[in-house]
Amino acid sequence: MKILVLWMCVVLLVACTTGQKEDLTASGLKRSHFQTEVSGKKTDLFVLKNKNGMEVCVTNFGGRIVSVLVPDKEGMMRDVVLGFDSIQDYLRFPSDLGATIGRYANRINQGRFVLDGTEYQLPQNNYGHCLHGGPRGFQYRVFDGLQKNDRELQLTYLAKDGEEGFPGNLNCKVTMTLTDDNAIHIQYEADTDKPTIINMTNHSYFNLDGDPSKNNSDYLLTVDADYYTPVDSTFMTTGELAAVDGTPMDFRTPAAIGSRMNLDFEQLRNGHGFDHNWVLNTEEDITRSCAILESPATGIILDVYTNEPGIQVYSGNFLDGTLTGKKGIVYNFRAAVCLETDKYPDTPNKSDWPSAILRPGEKYNTQCIYKFSVRK
Repeated sequence: MKILVLWMCVVLLVACTTGQKEDLTASGLKRSHFQTEVSGKKTDLFVLKNKNGMEVCVTNFGGRIVSVLVPDKEGMMRDVVLGFDSIQDYLRFPSDLGATIGRYANRINQGRFVLDGTEYQLPQNNYGHCLHGGPRGFQYRVFDGLQKNDRELQLTYLAKDGEEGFPGNLNCKVTMTLTDDNAIHIQYEADTDKPTIINMTNHSYFNLDGDPSKNNSDYLLTVDADYYTPVDSTFMTTGELAAVDGTPMDFRTPAAIGSRMNLDFEQLRNGHGFDHNWVLNTEEDITRSCAILESPATGIILDVYTNEPGIQVYSGNFLDGTLTGKKGIVYNFRAAVCLETDKYPDTPNKSDWPSAILRPGEKYNTQCIYKFSVRK
């Protein structure tokens, strides 16, 4: 009898241990830590995998990329984005980490814009401006998630007329596809029942060392752009398209990010580092790489592709060590780089810039590809 009881205990222990292993993603996340309810809607963790062992974990809370596991030059798998271990941490520490941003990514001056003769007032949540759709933008909403297979996830969300001050019921769909060439293909689609504005992007914080205790100063950055949009001390675009030639903003050939940071340049002071939009030369051609980020330490390279006219490069200037992320790692100053493909900031108030207006009967359709490789 004692032997039977002992055997049953062993079986139960093995079963529990096996269950725990199955619950862990390759990057070390527990799905159960992402399964709860927020505002009456269920949240979850979705896992995408390809034949190379690359893994991308996404939660439908804010349409956030939580982890991206890719091989370095030695074949070691590294998690190259910042994020949290649970939904509770995302709720406890409001941030844009990995999020799908909308209805309008980046800033709108004083939170105001005029569309078809009507002025709209949005929340002013950043130096008097509306940033990333307001304090209750898409990054804090629960999307409906549908995972068709190991490679593709669909996230849908209805932004109601008047939500955060924006006009029109906006039906949004974000499709994330992991390909066998180690690329995350993100497609944004939307339609509306009233004229509105829309500008969606992904706000992943990339640390290509897979070690957020290190900063990004050694990363090599390339941006295919002859011009950028300068900002004032409140991070608002001035309306000018300024040439990068002869300035620290010139990344047409690879340069270490840290090599530019201490230069005496007004735009670096205004942005507290890099927090600017570059005007891409790629002419909305999704087949042309618009930006490249590389870690010399790990050999990991990130190529960015988009059919958008601009890319916002943010060097993590406001990471200050107050956030503790996955695996208990503190996110210190400039621990990552964001590469956000989108329209230029404050486009609704700049009639000569590429339009962000969406009207009934039209289809919003934009794409971003994050493709990973290694330099051995």
